[in-house]
Amino acid sequence: MSPTPDRPRSFRTAAVIPAAGRGVRLGPGAPKALRGLGGTPMLIHAVRAMAASRAVRLVVVVAPPEGVTEVKNLIDTHALPERTDYLVVPGGATRQESVGLGVGALPDDISVVLVHDAARPLVPVDTVDAVVEAVRDGALAVVPALPLADTVKEVEPGAKGEQEPVVATPERARLRAVQTPQGFDRDTLARAHAEAAPDGEGATDDAGMVERLGVPVVVVPGHEEAFKVTRPLDLVLAEAVLARRRANDGF
Repeated sequence: MSPTPDRPRSFRTAAVIPAAGRGVRLGPGAPKALRGLGGTPMLIHAVRAMAASRAVRLVVVVAPPEGVTEVKNLIDTHALPERTDYLVVPGGATRQESVGLGVGALPDDISVVLVHDAARPLVPVDTVDAVVEAVRDGALAVVPALPLADTVKEVEPGAKGEQEPVVATPERARLRAVQTPQGFDRDTLARAHAEAAPDGEGATDDAGMVERLGVPVVVVPGHEEAFKVTRPLDLVLAEAVLARRRANDGF
C-alpha cells in the first residue's frame, strides 16, 4: 500500500488488542481480560484507553474463538467514542498467532498499527498519542518504556526451588521495562509476523519480532500507570489507581 504522487500517505491508525488468553497467574475465575476492575471488565478499560486517542479510528479485539459473541455483546453494552469503530475476531493458540489474526483483519487503509495488552487497562492517552506520533514521524517500530528502579541480574536458570548462579549484572542505565501499546508501520509488522517462527520462540513481544528483521525499534517515555495486571496484587494496585482517577478527575 504505497502512496502515489497525487495521494499522500494515509496515517489511519488502528489498535489490536489480543485478549484470547486465560491469564492463569491471576488465579481461578473468568479469563483475565474479562476480570472486573472498578465494576467494569479490564478489556473494556483497555479498549477505552485506545479509543481515548483521537488518532485511533478502529479497535480490533482478538477474543477466544468460543467467546467472540460474548465479547461483542460486552463491548456493545459499554459506550465508546462515536469516532471509534471496533471489530471482534477469533484468536489463535498463542499470543503471536492472535496478533497476526488481528492484523490480518485490518482494512486496507490502515497504515499505523498499535498492539496493546488487554492486561494494561490504565495506560494514559498521552502515552498512546506519543507512540502514534512517533510512527507518524517516520519510526517503523515504537515502544513505550520506563527506566528500571531495581538492579537486574542475569542468572543460569535452574529447576524450581533450586539456587541459580548469577552470570552477569547488566548496566541498569541501559535497560528499560517495555510497555504497550507498541506502535508499528503496518507493512513492517505484517512482515515480522509473516517471517516469524510459528511457535514464537525468541521473541516475547511484537517489537522483538521486528528487531529480528533488522529493523530499528525506538523508545518513547512510558508511564507508571501502564503496568500489566498479572497477579492478584496488581489488581489491587489497579483498583487503587482507578479509584484515585475517579476521585480526582471524574474518570
